[in-house]
Amino acid sequence: MATSRHYSDDELAELRSAPKRVTNPGAHWKEKPGHRQRNFRACDQQDDSVRFSIYQRQSLHDDNDFSCGIEFIPRVGARLTLARYNGPSHRHGEIVYRPHIHRTTATAIAAGKKPESEADETDRYTNLEGALRCLVEDFHLKGLSISNNNQASLFNGP
Repeated sequence: MATSRHYSDDELAELRSAPKRVTNPGAHWKEKPGHRQRNFRACDQQDDSVRFSIYQRQSLHDDNDFSCGIEFIPRVGARLTLARYNGPSHRHGEIVYRPHIHRTTATAIAAGKKPESEADETDRYTNLEGALRCLVEDFHLKGLSISNNNQASLFNGP
């Protein structure tokens, strides 16, 4: 699905790099048909009117079928998915059953493609918590407690 607004590479880079604060770190999991999901809200630390939505989704039937992502919520207009961190449950072009990260590009938007249609294979994570950890690092999110597999929880500050 194409976005109605054309974002430049600089605007997308600014949305990625802006420090963000999660405003509902205690979001609860909800059961949905075939999967469970939780949704976080975040805002720009310098301007709390700049909002984002972060989700985690896990299949109830396939441990490799997971995704987490971040959307920009503009004051006016459609939401824009900035990135999706997917598990290895499916093929994506040349990527065959490997974790991969979809990132929105100005090129895809200008071409009328799904903004986050491009993806790169990654070995940075193997499960949903690892994918969320990568998203937190890549998008400068603060305020989430993230488990480190069998290690103690990490806290990214207020």
